[in-house]
Amino acid sequence: MPELPEVETVVRDLRPRLRGRRLAHVRQTSRHTLRTRWLPSWNAVVAGQRIDGVTRRGKWILVTLANGAFLVFHLGMTGQLTVVPVATPLAEHTHLIFDLDDGTQQLRFRDIRRFGSVRFYPNQQALEDFFAAAHLGPEPFDVPAQYWRDCLHGSRRCLKAVLLDQRVVAGVGNIYADESLFEARLHPARRACDLEKTEADRLRRAVAKVLRRAIARRGASIRNYVGGSGLRGKYQNEFRVYGRTGAPCPRCGTAVESLRLAGRSTHFCPMCQKHQTTDHTDKSKKQFGSKKLLRLRS
Repeated sequence: MPELPEVETVVRDLRPRLRGRRLAHVRQTSRHTLRTRWLPSWNAVVAGQRIDGVTRRGKWILVTLANGAFLVFHLGMTGQLTVVPVATPLAEHTHLIFDLDDGTQQLRFRDIRRFGSVRFYPNQQALEDFFAAAHLGPEPFDVPAQYWRDCLHGSRRCLKAVLLDQRVVAGVGNIYADESLFEARLHPARRACDLEKTEADRLRRAVAKVLRRAIARRGASIRNYVGGSGLRGKYQNEFRVYGRTGAPCPRCGTAVESLRLAGRSTHFCPMCQKHQTTDHTDKSKKQFGSKKLLRLRS
């Protein structure tokens, strides 16, 4: 599934190609529905609107229209959102085509497995209500340190599960959870509540560092992902642990191992990411004080 670096790359590719352009016409090109059905009534509302901006929130792509409405795209597992010349042959599994104003280019949404979606929201409040209902967490580059520590300290789930939880932090998926935990030298099966303050801070910084590194490489193309210009990413060539079971750790040479956590395949180095356990009660007394511990228990 495309994660934050891939979605950010699509946004950066599309922004100069779409901003200031008008959507001349919209049409569906597949009888199959996406995860969320595109309503035919939206066609007339969108047609003729100028595109004022292309941004991202978590794994969502937001296209802002001049009338204050939004087109919101989610790539799902195999979605592709690209601007191509009109003469480009129509690829199988293309679901929506947005003709651009000059008649020479189109914005096309393609999704083989149909887990993606395209939604229309008439105004900012409707969009905010949608994200509020989803309880979408903060962006990983703007996570307040205390908020992050509180989220970890308050959860008995493993670190892998917490990183995948979009309510805690938006945009991180399976690939970058594994890569971030390796960067932070933390075992993915450790309970979040067992982390020391310094470890929690190290993980927060590691997530941002790994994501920035991946964005600089245009994300990772391991299946169907391409950027908004149709180019593939390169970060898959730099994976430290993800998908490298049995390969040597780039730090210590130990064979990378894998296990299943939070319903997902999880990759780690058993030497660099040793599984440590901590007495949660003793740690809480030391870090947060006996008075706060009493409140936590109540």
